[in-house]
Formats: sequence, structure tokens, C-alpha cells
Amino acid sequence: MRSTRLPKVIYGPEGCGKTAWLRQSAELLRELGFHVIYVDPLNKYFEAYTDVKEVVDKLAEAAAEVFGTARVKLASLAIDLAKLLIERQRRRIAVLVDDVFQAIGLREAATYVKALLNLIEYPPQSVDAIVVIAATGEGVTRREIGRHYWADIMPMWNIPREGFKQLYDQIPGDKPPFEEVWRATGGNPRLLEELYEVGWDINGVVRRILERKRISAFIEALKDYEKELLRKALNDPDTLFTRKAYH
Repeated sequence: MRSTRLPKVIYGPEGCGKTAWLRQSAELLRELGFHVIYVDPLNKYFEAYTDVKEVVDKLAEAAAEVFGTARVKLASLAIDLAKLLIERQRRRIAVLVDDVFQAIGLREAATYVKALLNLIEYPPQSVDAIVVIAATGEGVTRREIGRHYWADIMPMWNIPREGFKQLYDQIPGDKPPFEEVWRATGGNPRLLEELYEVGWDINGVVRRILERKRISAFIEALKDYEKELLRKALNDPDTLFTRKAYH
């Protein structure tokens, strides 16, 4: 397996399967002979597949800290410890970071991606392969990173149809036909879970989302022309990108 030319930044909505995909990727890369560092700074969680005990110990120490800086420390350690592995003559390295930009803040997002790029372009010593992947659910962060050419930005909405069907088949009891559930959720596993919790009531899931995201309050705060623009965008999203939409 070759190195990623640029860091891969995967973005998508909550529950689309980013975390599950990253953790499965960590396992796969381990099987391919990579020394793998996976960190989820937001939840102070990590996985390390390496024979360098110092790497595991430092990640464990950071994850156990109760201070607010623990999340930022985990994010930084992912890069610093990857360099340590290279210095210890490990020649196949993988760094996977989950929800890192939410943990370190928008202002630091571009700087962090540049540090990931530097890891690929300027490793402490020569290596056979470096794989670097970061995941985010923040659209604003994606725009900030996209201003530079430091990463390949790729969307993820759902898990593959076959994997989604396996989740659907494991749900007990009566349920709507698979095709109906697939269309309603778009293959998003979080939405599948919520549909099951509310007894397959799509309107119930919509109400949950409205409350959780405070969408009703947001719409009420809009001006009349903004509400009209939003109505038009429901049928034609390109409306949002026309100059006349803002006059």
C-alpha cells in the first residue's frame, strides 16, 4: 500500500459511519503491517497498534487527564508519536484522527492539516508508506481547510448498501421493507437507530432533529426574505448560490 499523497479529510453528518470506518481502517492497516495511531480527541479515546510501548503509554496518559487541554494534547500526540515511530525505524505508519477539529477549534484546523501534510512530506527519516486520514462533521471547518491545497477533502454520507443491509437485518421485530428504510435514511446508520427507537415513525425522527438542532428557533429568527429563500432552496439548492438571492 502506498502513502497518501495528501492528508485525506473525510467530512459528513453525524451518524454517517465515519468513526466506524476509521476504526475498521485502523484494523485493516494493522493487518497490512502498519504501525497505527488512532485518536478521537473529542471523546479522549485512542487505539495504538505498535510494538513501541512508549507510544501506547503517552496516549494512555493523555487520555486519562481530566484537564480541558487533554483533547488538544491527544491531537498533538498523534503527530508527535508518529514522528517517534519513524525515528524508531518503523517504516509503515498510519495516523487516523477522528473529530479532531471539533476538539482543537476552527482556528487551528488549517494549521493542524498543514502539520499532517508535513508529516507526509518531511518525515524525520525515510519510510515505506505513511497514511494520514482525518474526519470531521463540521462544514465550516471543511471550508476553512479548503482554502488551502493541503488535503484531499472527501464527503461521506452513509455506509455502503451491503453494510447497511446487515445492520437492518440485525434489528429484531416487525419493520418496514428494506428499500423503504434505505430511502428514508439514505444509508445513515444513526438515522436507522433513531427510526427504530421511535417505532419507525419518520415524523418522530424529524421532530427529534428539529428539537436537537433547534431548527424551529433558527427559522423563526430569519427575516421574511430569508425564509422565502429557504423555501426556494428546498426545491432548488442552487438558489443559494445566485447573486440575486441576496438582494
